[in-house]
Amino acid sequence: MFIRLLAAFILIPLIELYLLLQLAEATSLGTTILIVIGTGILGSWLARREGLMAWFRFQEALSQGRVPSRELQDGLMIVFAAALLLTPGLLTDAVGFTLLVPVGRSLIRRYVLGRYIKGVNVQVHTSTQSTTETFSPNERSGDGYTIDAKAVHRHDG
Repeated sequence: MFIRLLAAFILIPLIELYLLLQLAEATSLGTTILIVIGTGILGSWLARREGLMAWFRFQEALSQGRVPSRELQDGLMIVFAAALLLTPGLLTDAVGFTLLVPVGRSLIRRYVLGRYIKGVNVQVHTSTQSTTETFSPNERSGDGYTIDAKAVHRHDG
């Protein structure tokens, strides 16, 4: 993991520098600087707007008694997008803008969930038996109602 992070911290700035130099060569230095400044301004405006919308959806989920997991995921992706957009460069801006757009967040969420959450393996052990059950995040069982019950044993006599 450390090697991957180190490689990312070395390679990403080199790729960004290469892309900026290629853009400056294809257009001009002034145009490249304007693009970097323009994406920064547009990115900060979009990050603020999407962040506020995510905050309102988070509050709405809480007021409805729902767990705001999707809203928290959106908020995390928006914060990450804002951090990427603070970094001058074309590659980080492209990833940042992808994370700011709801469609982009949805695609990334689907990719991450599909890649990392294949299923949850639950094991229950008791003194007399053991059972293993696999649950998928997309599986639904029952009608959504939970009934809490307690067994009562009567001893007559």
